[in-house]
Amino acid sequence: MSFDQPLTNRPALICDTTLRDGEQTAGVAFSFEEKLAIARALDAARVTEMELGVAAMGPEEIAEIAAIAAELKHAVPVIWCRLRMADLDAAHYTGVRRLHFAVPTSERQLQGKLRADRDWALRETAALVYTATSRGFQVSVGAEDASRADPEFLVELARVAKAAGAIRFRIADTLGLLTPFKAHALVAKLAPRIELPLEFHAHNDFGMATANTLAAWQAGADYLSVTVNGLGERAGNAALEEVAAVLEAEGVSTGIDLTRLVALSAVTARASGRTVPPNKPIVGELVFSHEAGIHVDAILKNRATYQDPRLDPARYGRRHRLTVGKHSGMAGLRAALAATHLPCDELTARRVLSLLRGWANAAKREATPQDLASLVAIAWSIEEAESRGRVA
Repeated sequence: MSFDQPLTNRPALICDTTLRDGEQTAGVAFSFEEKLAIARALDAARVTEMELGVAAMGPEEIAEIAAIAAELKHAVPVIWCRLRMADLDAAHYTGVRRLHFAVPTSERQLQGKLRADRDWALRETAALVYTATSRGFQVSVGAEDASRADPEFLVELARVAKAAGAIRFRIADTLGLLTPFKAHALVAKLAPRIELPLEFHAHNDFGMATANTLAAWQAGADYLSVTVNGLGERAGNAALEEVAAVLEAEGVSTGIDLTRLVALSAVTARASGRTVPPNKPIVGELVFSHEAGIHVDAILKNRATYQDPRLDPARYGRRHRLTVGKHSGMAGLRAALAATHLPCDELTARRVLSLLRGWANAAKREATPQDLASLVAIAWSIEEAESRGRVA
């Protein structure tokens, strides 16, 4: 599978689960105010759907879900449920009319978690989906641990779900075991045999979640389950900002407002207490920054040398930054000195450059305008001392 292959005009629909699977990240807990802020930011970014939580957690969760759902102007709110009647009953009190049933599908999960078999899963799915649709819910069914399940059972489960009234079938790589090649193969094998729209939910245990999600889309999954900043159980889920950015870059419509991604990432990072790495694709502080001398020299001559239109920072409401540090060259340093109204003649710049490398080794960060002013002052003092020595 390669994005070099011709793409269809089929859109990719983004289903965010930051408030459900994202909050299941170890040590993460959102207050109601934080949930509301994330939900508003997601809605402004125009995600298709938003899992708001698990109603079965109790009355407080139900009240918060109802309040957040009332705030949404674009995204469809979704309640996540286990395969239990009590979860369906709890979902009723939220007022949300769209829910998702997660069905363990691998033998390891059915036997190890529920002491149940496939027939039980089929019966319960049929009963609960039918009951939910009879009560006016729109229902999707998710195959939990699908990457370790028998594909024939997945086809049978989807058939039962559709007969009971389900509107969609989710394939979940619950343990993050797939590679892009296996994800593509699995979805491509199932898509022609499942008469429901497919959704793909990836975990990132091998660092493959974003790639697997893109492979699943190209193989036939129309709906893609993601989280902001890749939050989620263990190593997390596919990152919304990465999935949306690469699809849009390849001409695939997601409906996502890319200029909202940085603000969305920031509000989620604050709420989760998980700092965004500076090199995080699309939203990291330094991902559109350049320091290395050969890069900066080329960019100053022609920005297209190290910028492709598909990764133009302006697409994401951002801009390029030229930073000064250990690997800076003369062109970049002189440009930085000039930008801060410091002397930028070649002699001064050469003296500062020789000081800059030692400074950077100790400071472990980029040089600020104040740092550059200090280095210029030191360079001048060294030049003055050397001059006095020559005169003496």
